[in-house]
Amino acid sequence: MLPRAYTFIGLNGGRILSIIALTLVFASNIVTLVHDIQAVNRFVTPDKSGSNSSSDGTNSTIYTSDMDYILGSTVPNQPAGIFWAVLNRLLIIGQSILLIMSEFGWPSRFFDHYFPVLGKDFGLGALGVIQCLIGAAILSHHVDTFTLVAAFFLFSIGCLNILVGLIWRGSAKAKRSLTSWREQAKSVLPTNIGGVDARPAMSTATSAASSVVSNMFSGSDHATSSSKAGFGFGRQGEKAAGLNGYLISKPIESLPRYVAKPIPTGPAAAV
Repeated sequence: MLPRAYTFIGLNGGRILSIIALTLVFASNIVTLVHDIQAVNRFVTPDKSGSNSSSDGTNSTIYTSDMDYILGSTVPNQPAGIFWAVLNRLLIIGQSILLIMSEFGWPSRFFDHYFPVLGKDFGLGALGVIQCLIGAAILSHHVDTFTLVAAFFLFSIGCLNILVGLIWRGSAKAKRSLTSWREQAKSVLPTNIGGVDARPAMSTATSAASSVVSNMFSGSDHATSSSKAGFGFGRQGEKAAGLNGYLISKPIESLPRYVAKPIPTGPAAAV
């Protein structure tokens, strides 16, 4: 198997692991968001059975007001703490969806115009940095086991993508692209040289050559040459060349030097 095939398989294996890690983070943050909302509801709504009151009749709010976090959640016990906690989870969920879409490469035009660091012209270093930031933001709180494992897995994949970005730089996504692999397998000439797409240069050279050939064997008028085919090498082409001032001369008929002289025959030869 070619080294290019090993690179292709390895980079796509890393892409699959990245998608799995982002999916786990997406699911775990939804679960954490639900648990936080339930914990806040228990904290705000007093228990009708009186369990929120202490033995001396005072309300448990006096005790819970000294806590840094609401019991059983990642919500800080401070003004607008629930708002920022929910906003943090929603941003992580949105970023996970955005990174999953960039890993699939759809829609590529959207990422190329609005998020170039996640587009096809950039490597995997920026993707790895964003994944590490998401993992660190989750691991900085006390979360359940599922969320902890998903965040640590995403942080590890982010470090791997940063390493891949440092090795292959801007050509990492081109090397793992399925479409470029198929095009390189079909074409005779290479379409990716040193991480640079050579297809625009090849198409430009092909179109330039075709235009030169068409101009050589077409009429003088540009509109006529663009609307009609060339005259070729026949009498029509010779006539058109004469009208344009070109003279086509026939070569002088002569025998090659290596041809032997003819041997005379008849009575003269006997003398």
